[in-house]
Amino acid sequence: MKNYLIIFVLLFSSFSGFSQEEGEEVTTYYLIRHAEKDDSDATNTNPDLNQTGLDRAKNWAKVFAPVNLDAVYSTDFRRTKQTAKPTADSKKLPTYAFDTTRMYDSGFKYNTSGKSVLIVGHSDTTPQLANIMLGEEKYPTIEENNSGNLYIVTVTKNKTTCVLLKID
Repeated sequence: MKNYLIIFVLLFSSFSGFSQEEGEEVTTYYLIRHAEKDDSDATNTNPDLNQTGLDRAKNWAKVFAPVNLDAVYSTDFRRTKQTAKPTADSKKLPTYAFDTTRMYDSGFKYNTSGKSVLIVGHSDTTPQLANIMLGEEKYPTIEENNSGNLYIVTVTKNKTTCVLLKID
């Protein structure tokens, strides 16, 4: 875990100097999929996290401890809200609803411009959002057994980049 934090901090620090001109605005999005859900009832379309997922959600708060987040967004499902909660609580931030039908529209861009934002989504919406931000189909749907992807998308006036980290 400590090794991941060190790598994360080093990568984050390198983004701070993200080839920007003096005063250029930088927006950073941290995109994660919800943690492991309780799949004991196949008919439940809105399950809670299982214990492994609750532990992972707490771990995400540790991963984001060195990051100065301005906002936390989550889709309107129990599992995504429960994944976002430990990080949002540790930063004393509310968790805003994230509408996957309007993922990266002008209103969302305006509200998040120049900020550092955590977005908790799903196996399909998380890489899809990264792809929309990048303007290319780079990332596939996340495998069902993978809750450790962290996409860091950095947006400036002239360039958008993304780094994918695996946090377990």
